[in-house]
Amino acid sequence: MGEVLSQDEIDNLLKALSTGELDADEMKNTDERQVKDYDFARPAKFSKEHLRTLEIIFEHFGRLLATNLPAYLRKSVSVDVVNSEVVIYSEFSNALSNPVLLGVVGMDPLMGNVIMEMASNLGFAIVDRLLGGVGNSLEKERDFSEIELSILERVFTICVNLLHEPWENVVEITPRLNRIETNSQFAQIISPSETIAIVTINLKIGDVEGLMNICLPYTTLEPVMDKLNTKYWFSTMKEKDSNSYEAAIENIIDNALIPMKAVLGTSKINVQDFVNLQLGDVIRLDRKVDDELEVYVGNIKKFKALPGYSDNKYAVRVTEILREESE
Repeated sequence: MGEVLSQDEIDNLLKALSTGELDADEMKNTDERQVKDYDFARPAKFSKEHLRTLEIIFEHFGRLLATNLPAYLRKSVSVDVVNSEVVIYSEFSNALSNPVLLGVVGMDPLMGNVIMEMASNLGFAIVDRLLGGVGNSLEKERDFSEIELSILERVFTICVNLLHEPWENVVEITPRLNRIETNSQFAQIISPSETIAIVTINLKIGDVEGLMNICLPYTTLEPVMDKLNTKYWFSTMKEKDSNSYEAAIENIIDNALIPMKAVLGTSKINVQDFVNLQLGDVIRLDRKVDDELEVYVGNIKKFKALPGYSDNKYAVRVTEILREESE
């Protein structure tokens, strides 16, 4: 608290101002604080750092879409993150057209739901492609039929399942598609005045192009907001060295199935004898009964073995390894 002036000091100060000994303008404090306007209708719950991290997450999601969707659609798919912004939910829902294609997505263990909105022209293009067409959209939009929604539900489920990997550096989630809505009035997942972040993705399937909007409520992301920054993001990324890749590749190779065959022998006959073969005919092989057989792994001659039985089934016992693998 500043020093309190006495009455005499106040009188002397007023007298000095009236006679011109003091200049009032010089006494004004020139250091003025810049006051930032605060919009109570749209509180700043998402910072620029939060939005940038969300963009990084959905850039990863976009790469997964571009890799996985062509396997189902047999069509080239390109995905780009356009922008991210903060609005209130009523602005998002009021901007939706009818019919609309909304996927309500659960993000366990996070509370609440996330909305994935896809442009209608993309939905009709996907249906046309999966039903054997070239993947064109409709010239005049209409409501989706029940059969079309069932087809789109499969594609939405594929997209939703891909959300797990991009989010694993922030939180381990188990995404699931709860339902698909074509009317925005039935997708009021939060209060109209609640703050949300919207990540807009440009999705191109063949020649058809449209937008996909991901609506992320603040109430859903609130428990992990402190992790939505690039510093935390990069500090928690798992370092993958060559050893981890080698272990993964080795595990895949270990579980690979390859054909294995034991050759009893070979024989040469002319075409006429081959055509006239009957049941019970005997083909003479170029190997004796007690000779070792050649065992092939794939197309590589790998072992020598003797024929026999095991549990009443034909079997061979390896007697020699023909090609030792180098260490």
